Amino acid sequence: MAQIIREAVKTDCVQMMELIRELALFEKAPEEVSVELSHFEDSGFGDHPVWWALVAEDTNSGKLIGLALYYIRYSTWKGQRLYLEDLIVSEKYRGRGLGKQLFDALLIIAKKQGFRGMVWQALDWNEPALEFYKKYGARLDSEWVNCSLDF
Repeated sequence: MAQIIREAVKTDCVQMMELIRELALFEKAPEEVSVELSHFEDSGFGDHPVWWALVAEDTNSGKLIGLALYYIRYSTWKGQRLYLEDLIVSEKYRGRGLGKQLFDALLIIAKKQGFRGMVWQALDWNEPALEFYKKYGARLDSEWVNCSLDF
């Protein structure tokens, strides 16, 4: 299998949403994905994008097999930081280094943009993900509690 890591384009959104649904199923929350395709597309490729993404594409089939979606977060203590919303590798393609390629590409983007770091979340039961991040020397924080409101 030949693959490339590249910046996402608007025509990738349908396949990106498929990967997002696959992640939600893996995380035991498939009903939580409620964003509509048109809103997703506009949020990434409209006049005022709020997210950017890298994709891993199987160059033989044109199928997207991985995704790293991120946005800029501002910390009053640290300044601008890259926030990794989702790092997804389709289950069939895991264990081939695609997650590392996507993550390494994000690190390059964050450093080129002059961000002061990178932050993300991982589920406490997702041991493979936690072990992956530990290899980078990531600090796993058990002190903060996630809070959210839905409208």
